[in-house]
Amino acid sequence: MGPASSISTASMPRPPVWRALRHRNFQLFFGGQLISLIGTWMQSVAQSWLVYRLTDSATLLGLVGFCSQIPVLLLAPIGGTLADRRDKRKVLIFTQSSAMLLAFILAALTLTAKIDTWQILAIATALGVVNAFDIPTRQAFVVEMVGKEDLMNAIALNSSMVNGARIVGPAIAGVLVSTIGEGWCFFANGVSYLAVIAGLLMMRVHTQGANAKRGKALSEIAEGFRYVARTGPVRALLLLLGLVSLMGMPYAVLMPIIADRILHGGARGLGILMGAAGAGALLGALSLAARSGLRGLGRWVMLSSASFGLSLILFALSRSFWLSVGLLVPVGFSMMLQMAASNTLIQSMTPDNLRGRVMAVYSMMFMGLAPFGSLLAGALANRIGAPETIIVGGLCCIAGAAIFGYRLPALREEARELILALQMTGGDPVEEITDEGAMPGS
Repeated sequence: MGPASSISTASMPRPPVWRALRHRNFQLFFGGQLISLIGTWMQSVAQSWLVYRLTDSATLLGLVGFCSQIPVLLLAPIGGTLADRRDKRKVLIFTQSSAMLLAFILAALTLTAKIDTWQILAIATALGVVNAFDIPTRQAFVVEMVGKEDLMNAIALNSSMVNGARIVGPAIAGVLVSTIGEGWCFFANGVSYLAVIAGLLMMRVHTQGANAKRGKALSEIAEGFRYVARTGPVRALLLLLGLVSLMGMPYAVLMPIIADRILHGGARGLGILMGAAGAGALLGALSLAARSGLRGLGRWVMLSSASFGLSLILFALSRSFWLSVGLLVPVGFSMMLQMAASNTLIQSMTPDNLRGRVMAVYSMMFMGLAPFGSLLAGALANRIGAPETIIVGGLCCIAGAAIFGYRLPALREEARELILALQMTGGDPVEEITDEGAMPGS
């Protein structure tokens, strides 16, 4: 599928921040995902509150997070290989349909008052298996929808969409949970998947078959890992992302405890807190979307990781509800900048024939390590308290940013050569990339 195959014929020019939306396929993807992700965030908040209401246990909150994410660590390499071999659109239709079915099952069990903790754990695990195939495929599909020239903008707009939904979804969930219960949030999420499935079906896609029959699956999986291991800048970005995912991002697992026991906000307060983090993340994604090149993104990754850790520490120290809401804005902003900038740089340094497998490793670092962080956070919170656990995570994020910043100058040359070799200058003139590099501190 060539980059031009999905370009809309609309003559009205769009501002640079929206330039990836000139591609028809991305328009369909963007609109469908926006609706679906509002439902996804509603389910995430409602599920956390349901587990907390049924068990009153930080450990079980962590266990649900573990079950929903551990399949990504174990199965994402297979999902990435499938993405490199098969029609990505068809894979996504299957994964989104499967997620819709799971949402309806969870809704039926909850609305009929037959829900139990083991059922929540089982459904969370099944959804994790679906995500192990969905996430690397979706990440690799972006470049096919918009082409290389609009990749960074599409990643940033996609992140904006995720976090716009992250503002709306938890706010709606907070109201619905406190008035009519969690089950209707799960049902609404199931209905929302129809939008993204319809968008995928409406796309005009020319299937790429170059990688359909290359060799044994295990050797292809190993090829993806070898590329990551021998490519210094990609390896460094993924290690930092993995550290932040393991130690910093599990703060979200403890949010029901913070909202209820520390800030006394209840389910409605949980929705507001999650929405504040989503608002910050939306601002971060739009900041990245406004950029037209790759220069300086390495420094953005370093600074955003450090800012994420510091903001988490300040949030954990707060005992005022509205101060905590305000502090979650830079938490979300920093988290999104680090994630989206890392995604952009990694895709910029990855050959097309390895994109699915490398993005599978990205998925493993971003989501696959999170379950261990969720378990660790839940267990640690039971021993030392939720705020103290979040502080420990923030300190680890700051330490990881310092190490990455120390190594950043040594990574510039290799990053520059990789991007030039792949002709992925992200809008910067070649001479500017040559002079500055894609990961410099400028």
